[in-house]
Amino acid sequence: MLSTVDSTMAEAARIATSIDGPTWVLAERQTGARGRRGKAWETPRGNFAATLIYRPNCTPQQASLRSFMAAVALFEALAMYIDRTRLSLKWPNDVLLNGGKVAGILLETSGQGKYVDWLSVGIGVNLATVPAGIRDASFPPVSLAGEGGRAATPTDFLVRLASDFATQEAKLWEFGFEIIRRDWLRRAARLGEVITARTSQGDVTGRFETIDHDGNLVLATPDGERLIAAADILF
Repeated sequence: MLSTVDSTMAEAARIATSIDGPTWVLAERQTGARGRRGKAWETPRGNFAATLIYRPNCTPQQASLRSFMAAVALFEALAMYIDRTRLSLKWPNDVLLNGGKVAGILLETSGQGKYVDWLSVGIGVNLATVPAGIRDASFPPVSLAGEGGRAATPTDFLVRLASDFATQEAKLWEFGFEIIRRDWLRRAARLGEVITARTSQGDVTGRFETIDHDGNLVLATPDGERLIAAADILF
């Protein structure tokens, strides 16, 4: 474990050319971490900040689907510390606990050819505390400890998460994305309900029907079915 690092994603990129196999980078504290769309992600001591870097031998599109695989693994790891019925997965890459955001996932790839050179899966979990200074969030941050979960140190949580991630990766290789897709949908927040996808072209409101085999959000709207590739989701 690193004591302090700018971000585990940045450190993973720095060591990418030297790794021999899948490698987890775990840090007690991050000083410059970023989430989706460049949003700051604070990591106070006691919370979990780690990145898995590996060569998945897959195309960029196949690599992107691993965000759903990582979400299922993260859900299962958290379910060892709190009642799983209080957890849910928010498209595309967050874990909710009692309706608040407890964890997030960020993927980065490198490579110009048919297959990615490496994939980094960054994961942040509020194990102990809620980061300060977050205002007007659509899904206010919560912590595992603050919601009554069992105590978990970052190192103990990594042992659990690494095992669950390896299990999901093996399932993906053996059975393909369909089994991951079904597992993700069983844990999805607001499936079958009306939600709003805030895209760069505007808001789209409709019934959350499913995710397709490319990971797109499928909404049933008054104007017909809409496929959403990227958006912030509002309930």
